[in-house]
Amino acid sequence: MARGRRKNPAGGSLIGGVVGKVKGLGYASTAYRMTLTGKTPDRLLLQPSDILPGDAGRGGALLENRYSFAGQEITAPDGPRPGINQNGLPWRYMDAGDVWFRELQSFEWLRDLRTLATQASRARARKLLLHWLDLHTSIDPLPWRPDLVGRRVSAWLAHGDFLLKDSDSSFSKRFFQGLALQARHLSRTARTGEDGVERILALKGLLYAGLSLPDGERRTLQALKMLAAELPRQVWSDGGHFERSPSAHLSLLRHLIDIRGSLSAASQPVPKELNNAIDRMAPMLRAYRHGDGGLALFNDSVENEAWLIDLVLAQCGTKGRALDNAPHVGFRRVQSGRSLLIADMGAPAQSGRRAHAGTLSFELSAGKERLIVNCGAWRGNNMGWRKALRATAAHSTLTINDTNSCELFDDGSIGTGPVQFESSREDQEGATWLEASHDGYREPFGLIHRRRLYIAPDGNNLRGEDRLSRADQSNGGGRSFTIRFHLHPDVKASLVQDGGSVLLRPPSGNGWQLRADGGAIGLNESVYSGDGLNRRRSEQVIITGPVEAEETLVKWALLRIPKN
Repeated sequence: MARGRRKNPAGGSLIGGVVGKVKGLGYASTAYRMTLTGKTPDRLLLQPSDILPGDAGRGGALLENRYSFAGQEITAPDGPRPGINQNGLPWRYMDAGDVWFRELQSFEWLRDLRTLATQASRARARKLLLHWLDLHTSIDPLPWRPDLVGRRVSAWLAHGDFLLKDSDSSFSKRFFQGLALQARHLSRTARTGEDGVERILALKGLLYAGLSLPDGERRTLQALKMLAAELPRQVWSDGGHFERSPSAHLSLLRHLIDIRGSLSAASQPVPKELNNAIDRMAPMLRAYRHGDGGLALFNDSVENEAWLIDLVLAQCGTKGRALDNAPHVGFRRVQSGRSLLIADMGAPAQSGRRAHAGTLSFELSAGKERLIVNCGAWRGNNMGWRKALRATAAHSTLTINDTNSCELFDDGSIGTGPVQFESSREDQEGATWLEASHDGYREPFGLIHRRRLYIAPDGNNLRGEDRLSRADQSNGGGRSFTIRFHLHPDVKASLVQDGGSVLLRPPSGNGWQLRADGGAIGLNESVYSGDGLNRRRSEQVIITGPVEAEETLVKWALLRIPKN
């Protein structure tokens, strides 16, 4: 099958970028701002849900004008209000990068100030909110992106009682004016923003505004209608989210739980599409977890904290076990003994901005110890590192000539990539065979990559076959392959004296031996970014060799060595 460039709704095409900029310029006009005027609400009808607890440490930092997001802390001058801090810090500080900017603009850190429960924390929250209103009198395309407006409206409303307690009429009036303005903007733009989780965030804000502010019935109906259309599109029948990112999956599920709780508090019926999405997503979230409680590192995912995942799952209200087979989203999970294998055997995400070129990669843990991993993601302000960690070479899979298996765009989307996939699972007497293939190397090299994995019933024997075969009559030879097994930083590796295998030692002392047939085995440096904020030195086992003209077959085995 011929491959062509995919155009991601979230970006990646010139036309999409131009359209977005034109819309942004239109929203920034004075004429558009005037269309958003209207009656100012005077009270809150509902306190919407926010299931996450605040962090007192982060709240204390905010009292000292320290804004720590995405691994970078910015200290702003004391203020902040015009006349005291004319340059608009922190709101107009962009050097920290997009992730830091989004977190600041979301106002979700209000929960951290609220946790302090002091007059000083309430005063700081009000001061920051007023300063934001002072500096955002025009509809700037960046802070007024639908997902950010949705997050900000949700945060202001969820912590409205905290902000309004003992406030004067001047603050109350400006607070409600700001809410109404953003709600009107959302009603026009919620459907036009970034696809994926970001679109649900915009709809959450629109729904919260409809439920919490007087005369919000139209917004409520509008948000519910769009949610009913978006959820079946984004959450597939196996419970996987179409961005194929465990972290995005967790985030979306958390926000859907908030939405359900707010509807119940407002005595509104919960749409079946919402309940169905939550019920399906919970088992899939469990499937993404390793033995240490954190998430597997696929498609811009980070480990996340186990307590947060536990909290979200507890709020789901469903006891469904971890899903072993997710054919629609394309992940396979095998639990054998104390060993757990999670494999990406599906097509790269065609929507959203979190895609990695990690097709046919896998991760392996034993008990609470991660052994073989992907390198993770980068959430900081370094596009070079973000691009490097999205590459095929940053995943535990095969590369040809160190070429990515799909085209990666800087906005997080993909272009030309695999279009033909095969995936199967067979269980026999406690053992499991997984088999999958992709044609991501058809166009550049005329080759198909097939991977076969065998996991013994006790989990102490993992065997693999990586096969490169000709896709057509073109000559697939004259190339080189590298099969990578990235190791968790806590795993120590050493070449066995004969040079034919590598010994792996996790902290528990339970050794594993990795040997290969069909290529030369060795050790290289690697990097691990499990939290998206810090890079840890690690190692990778590599198997290298030439690509043969007809077919290349590499066999490898990972065997557990009992502790003496």
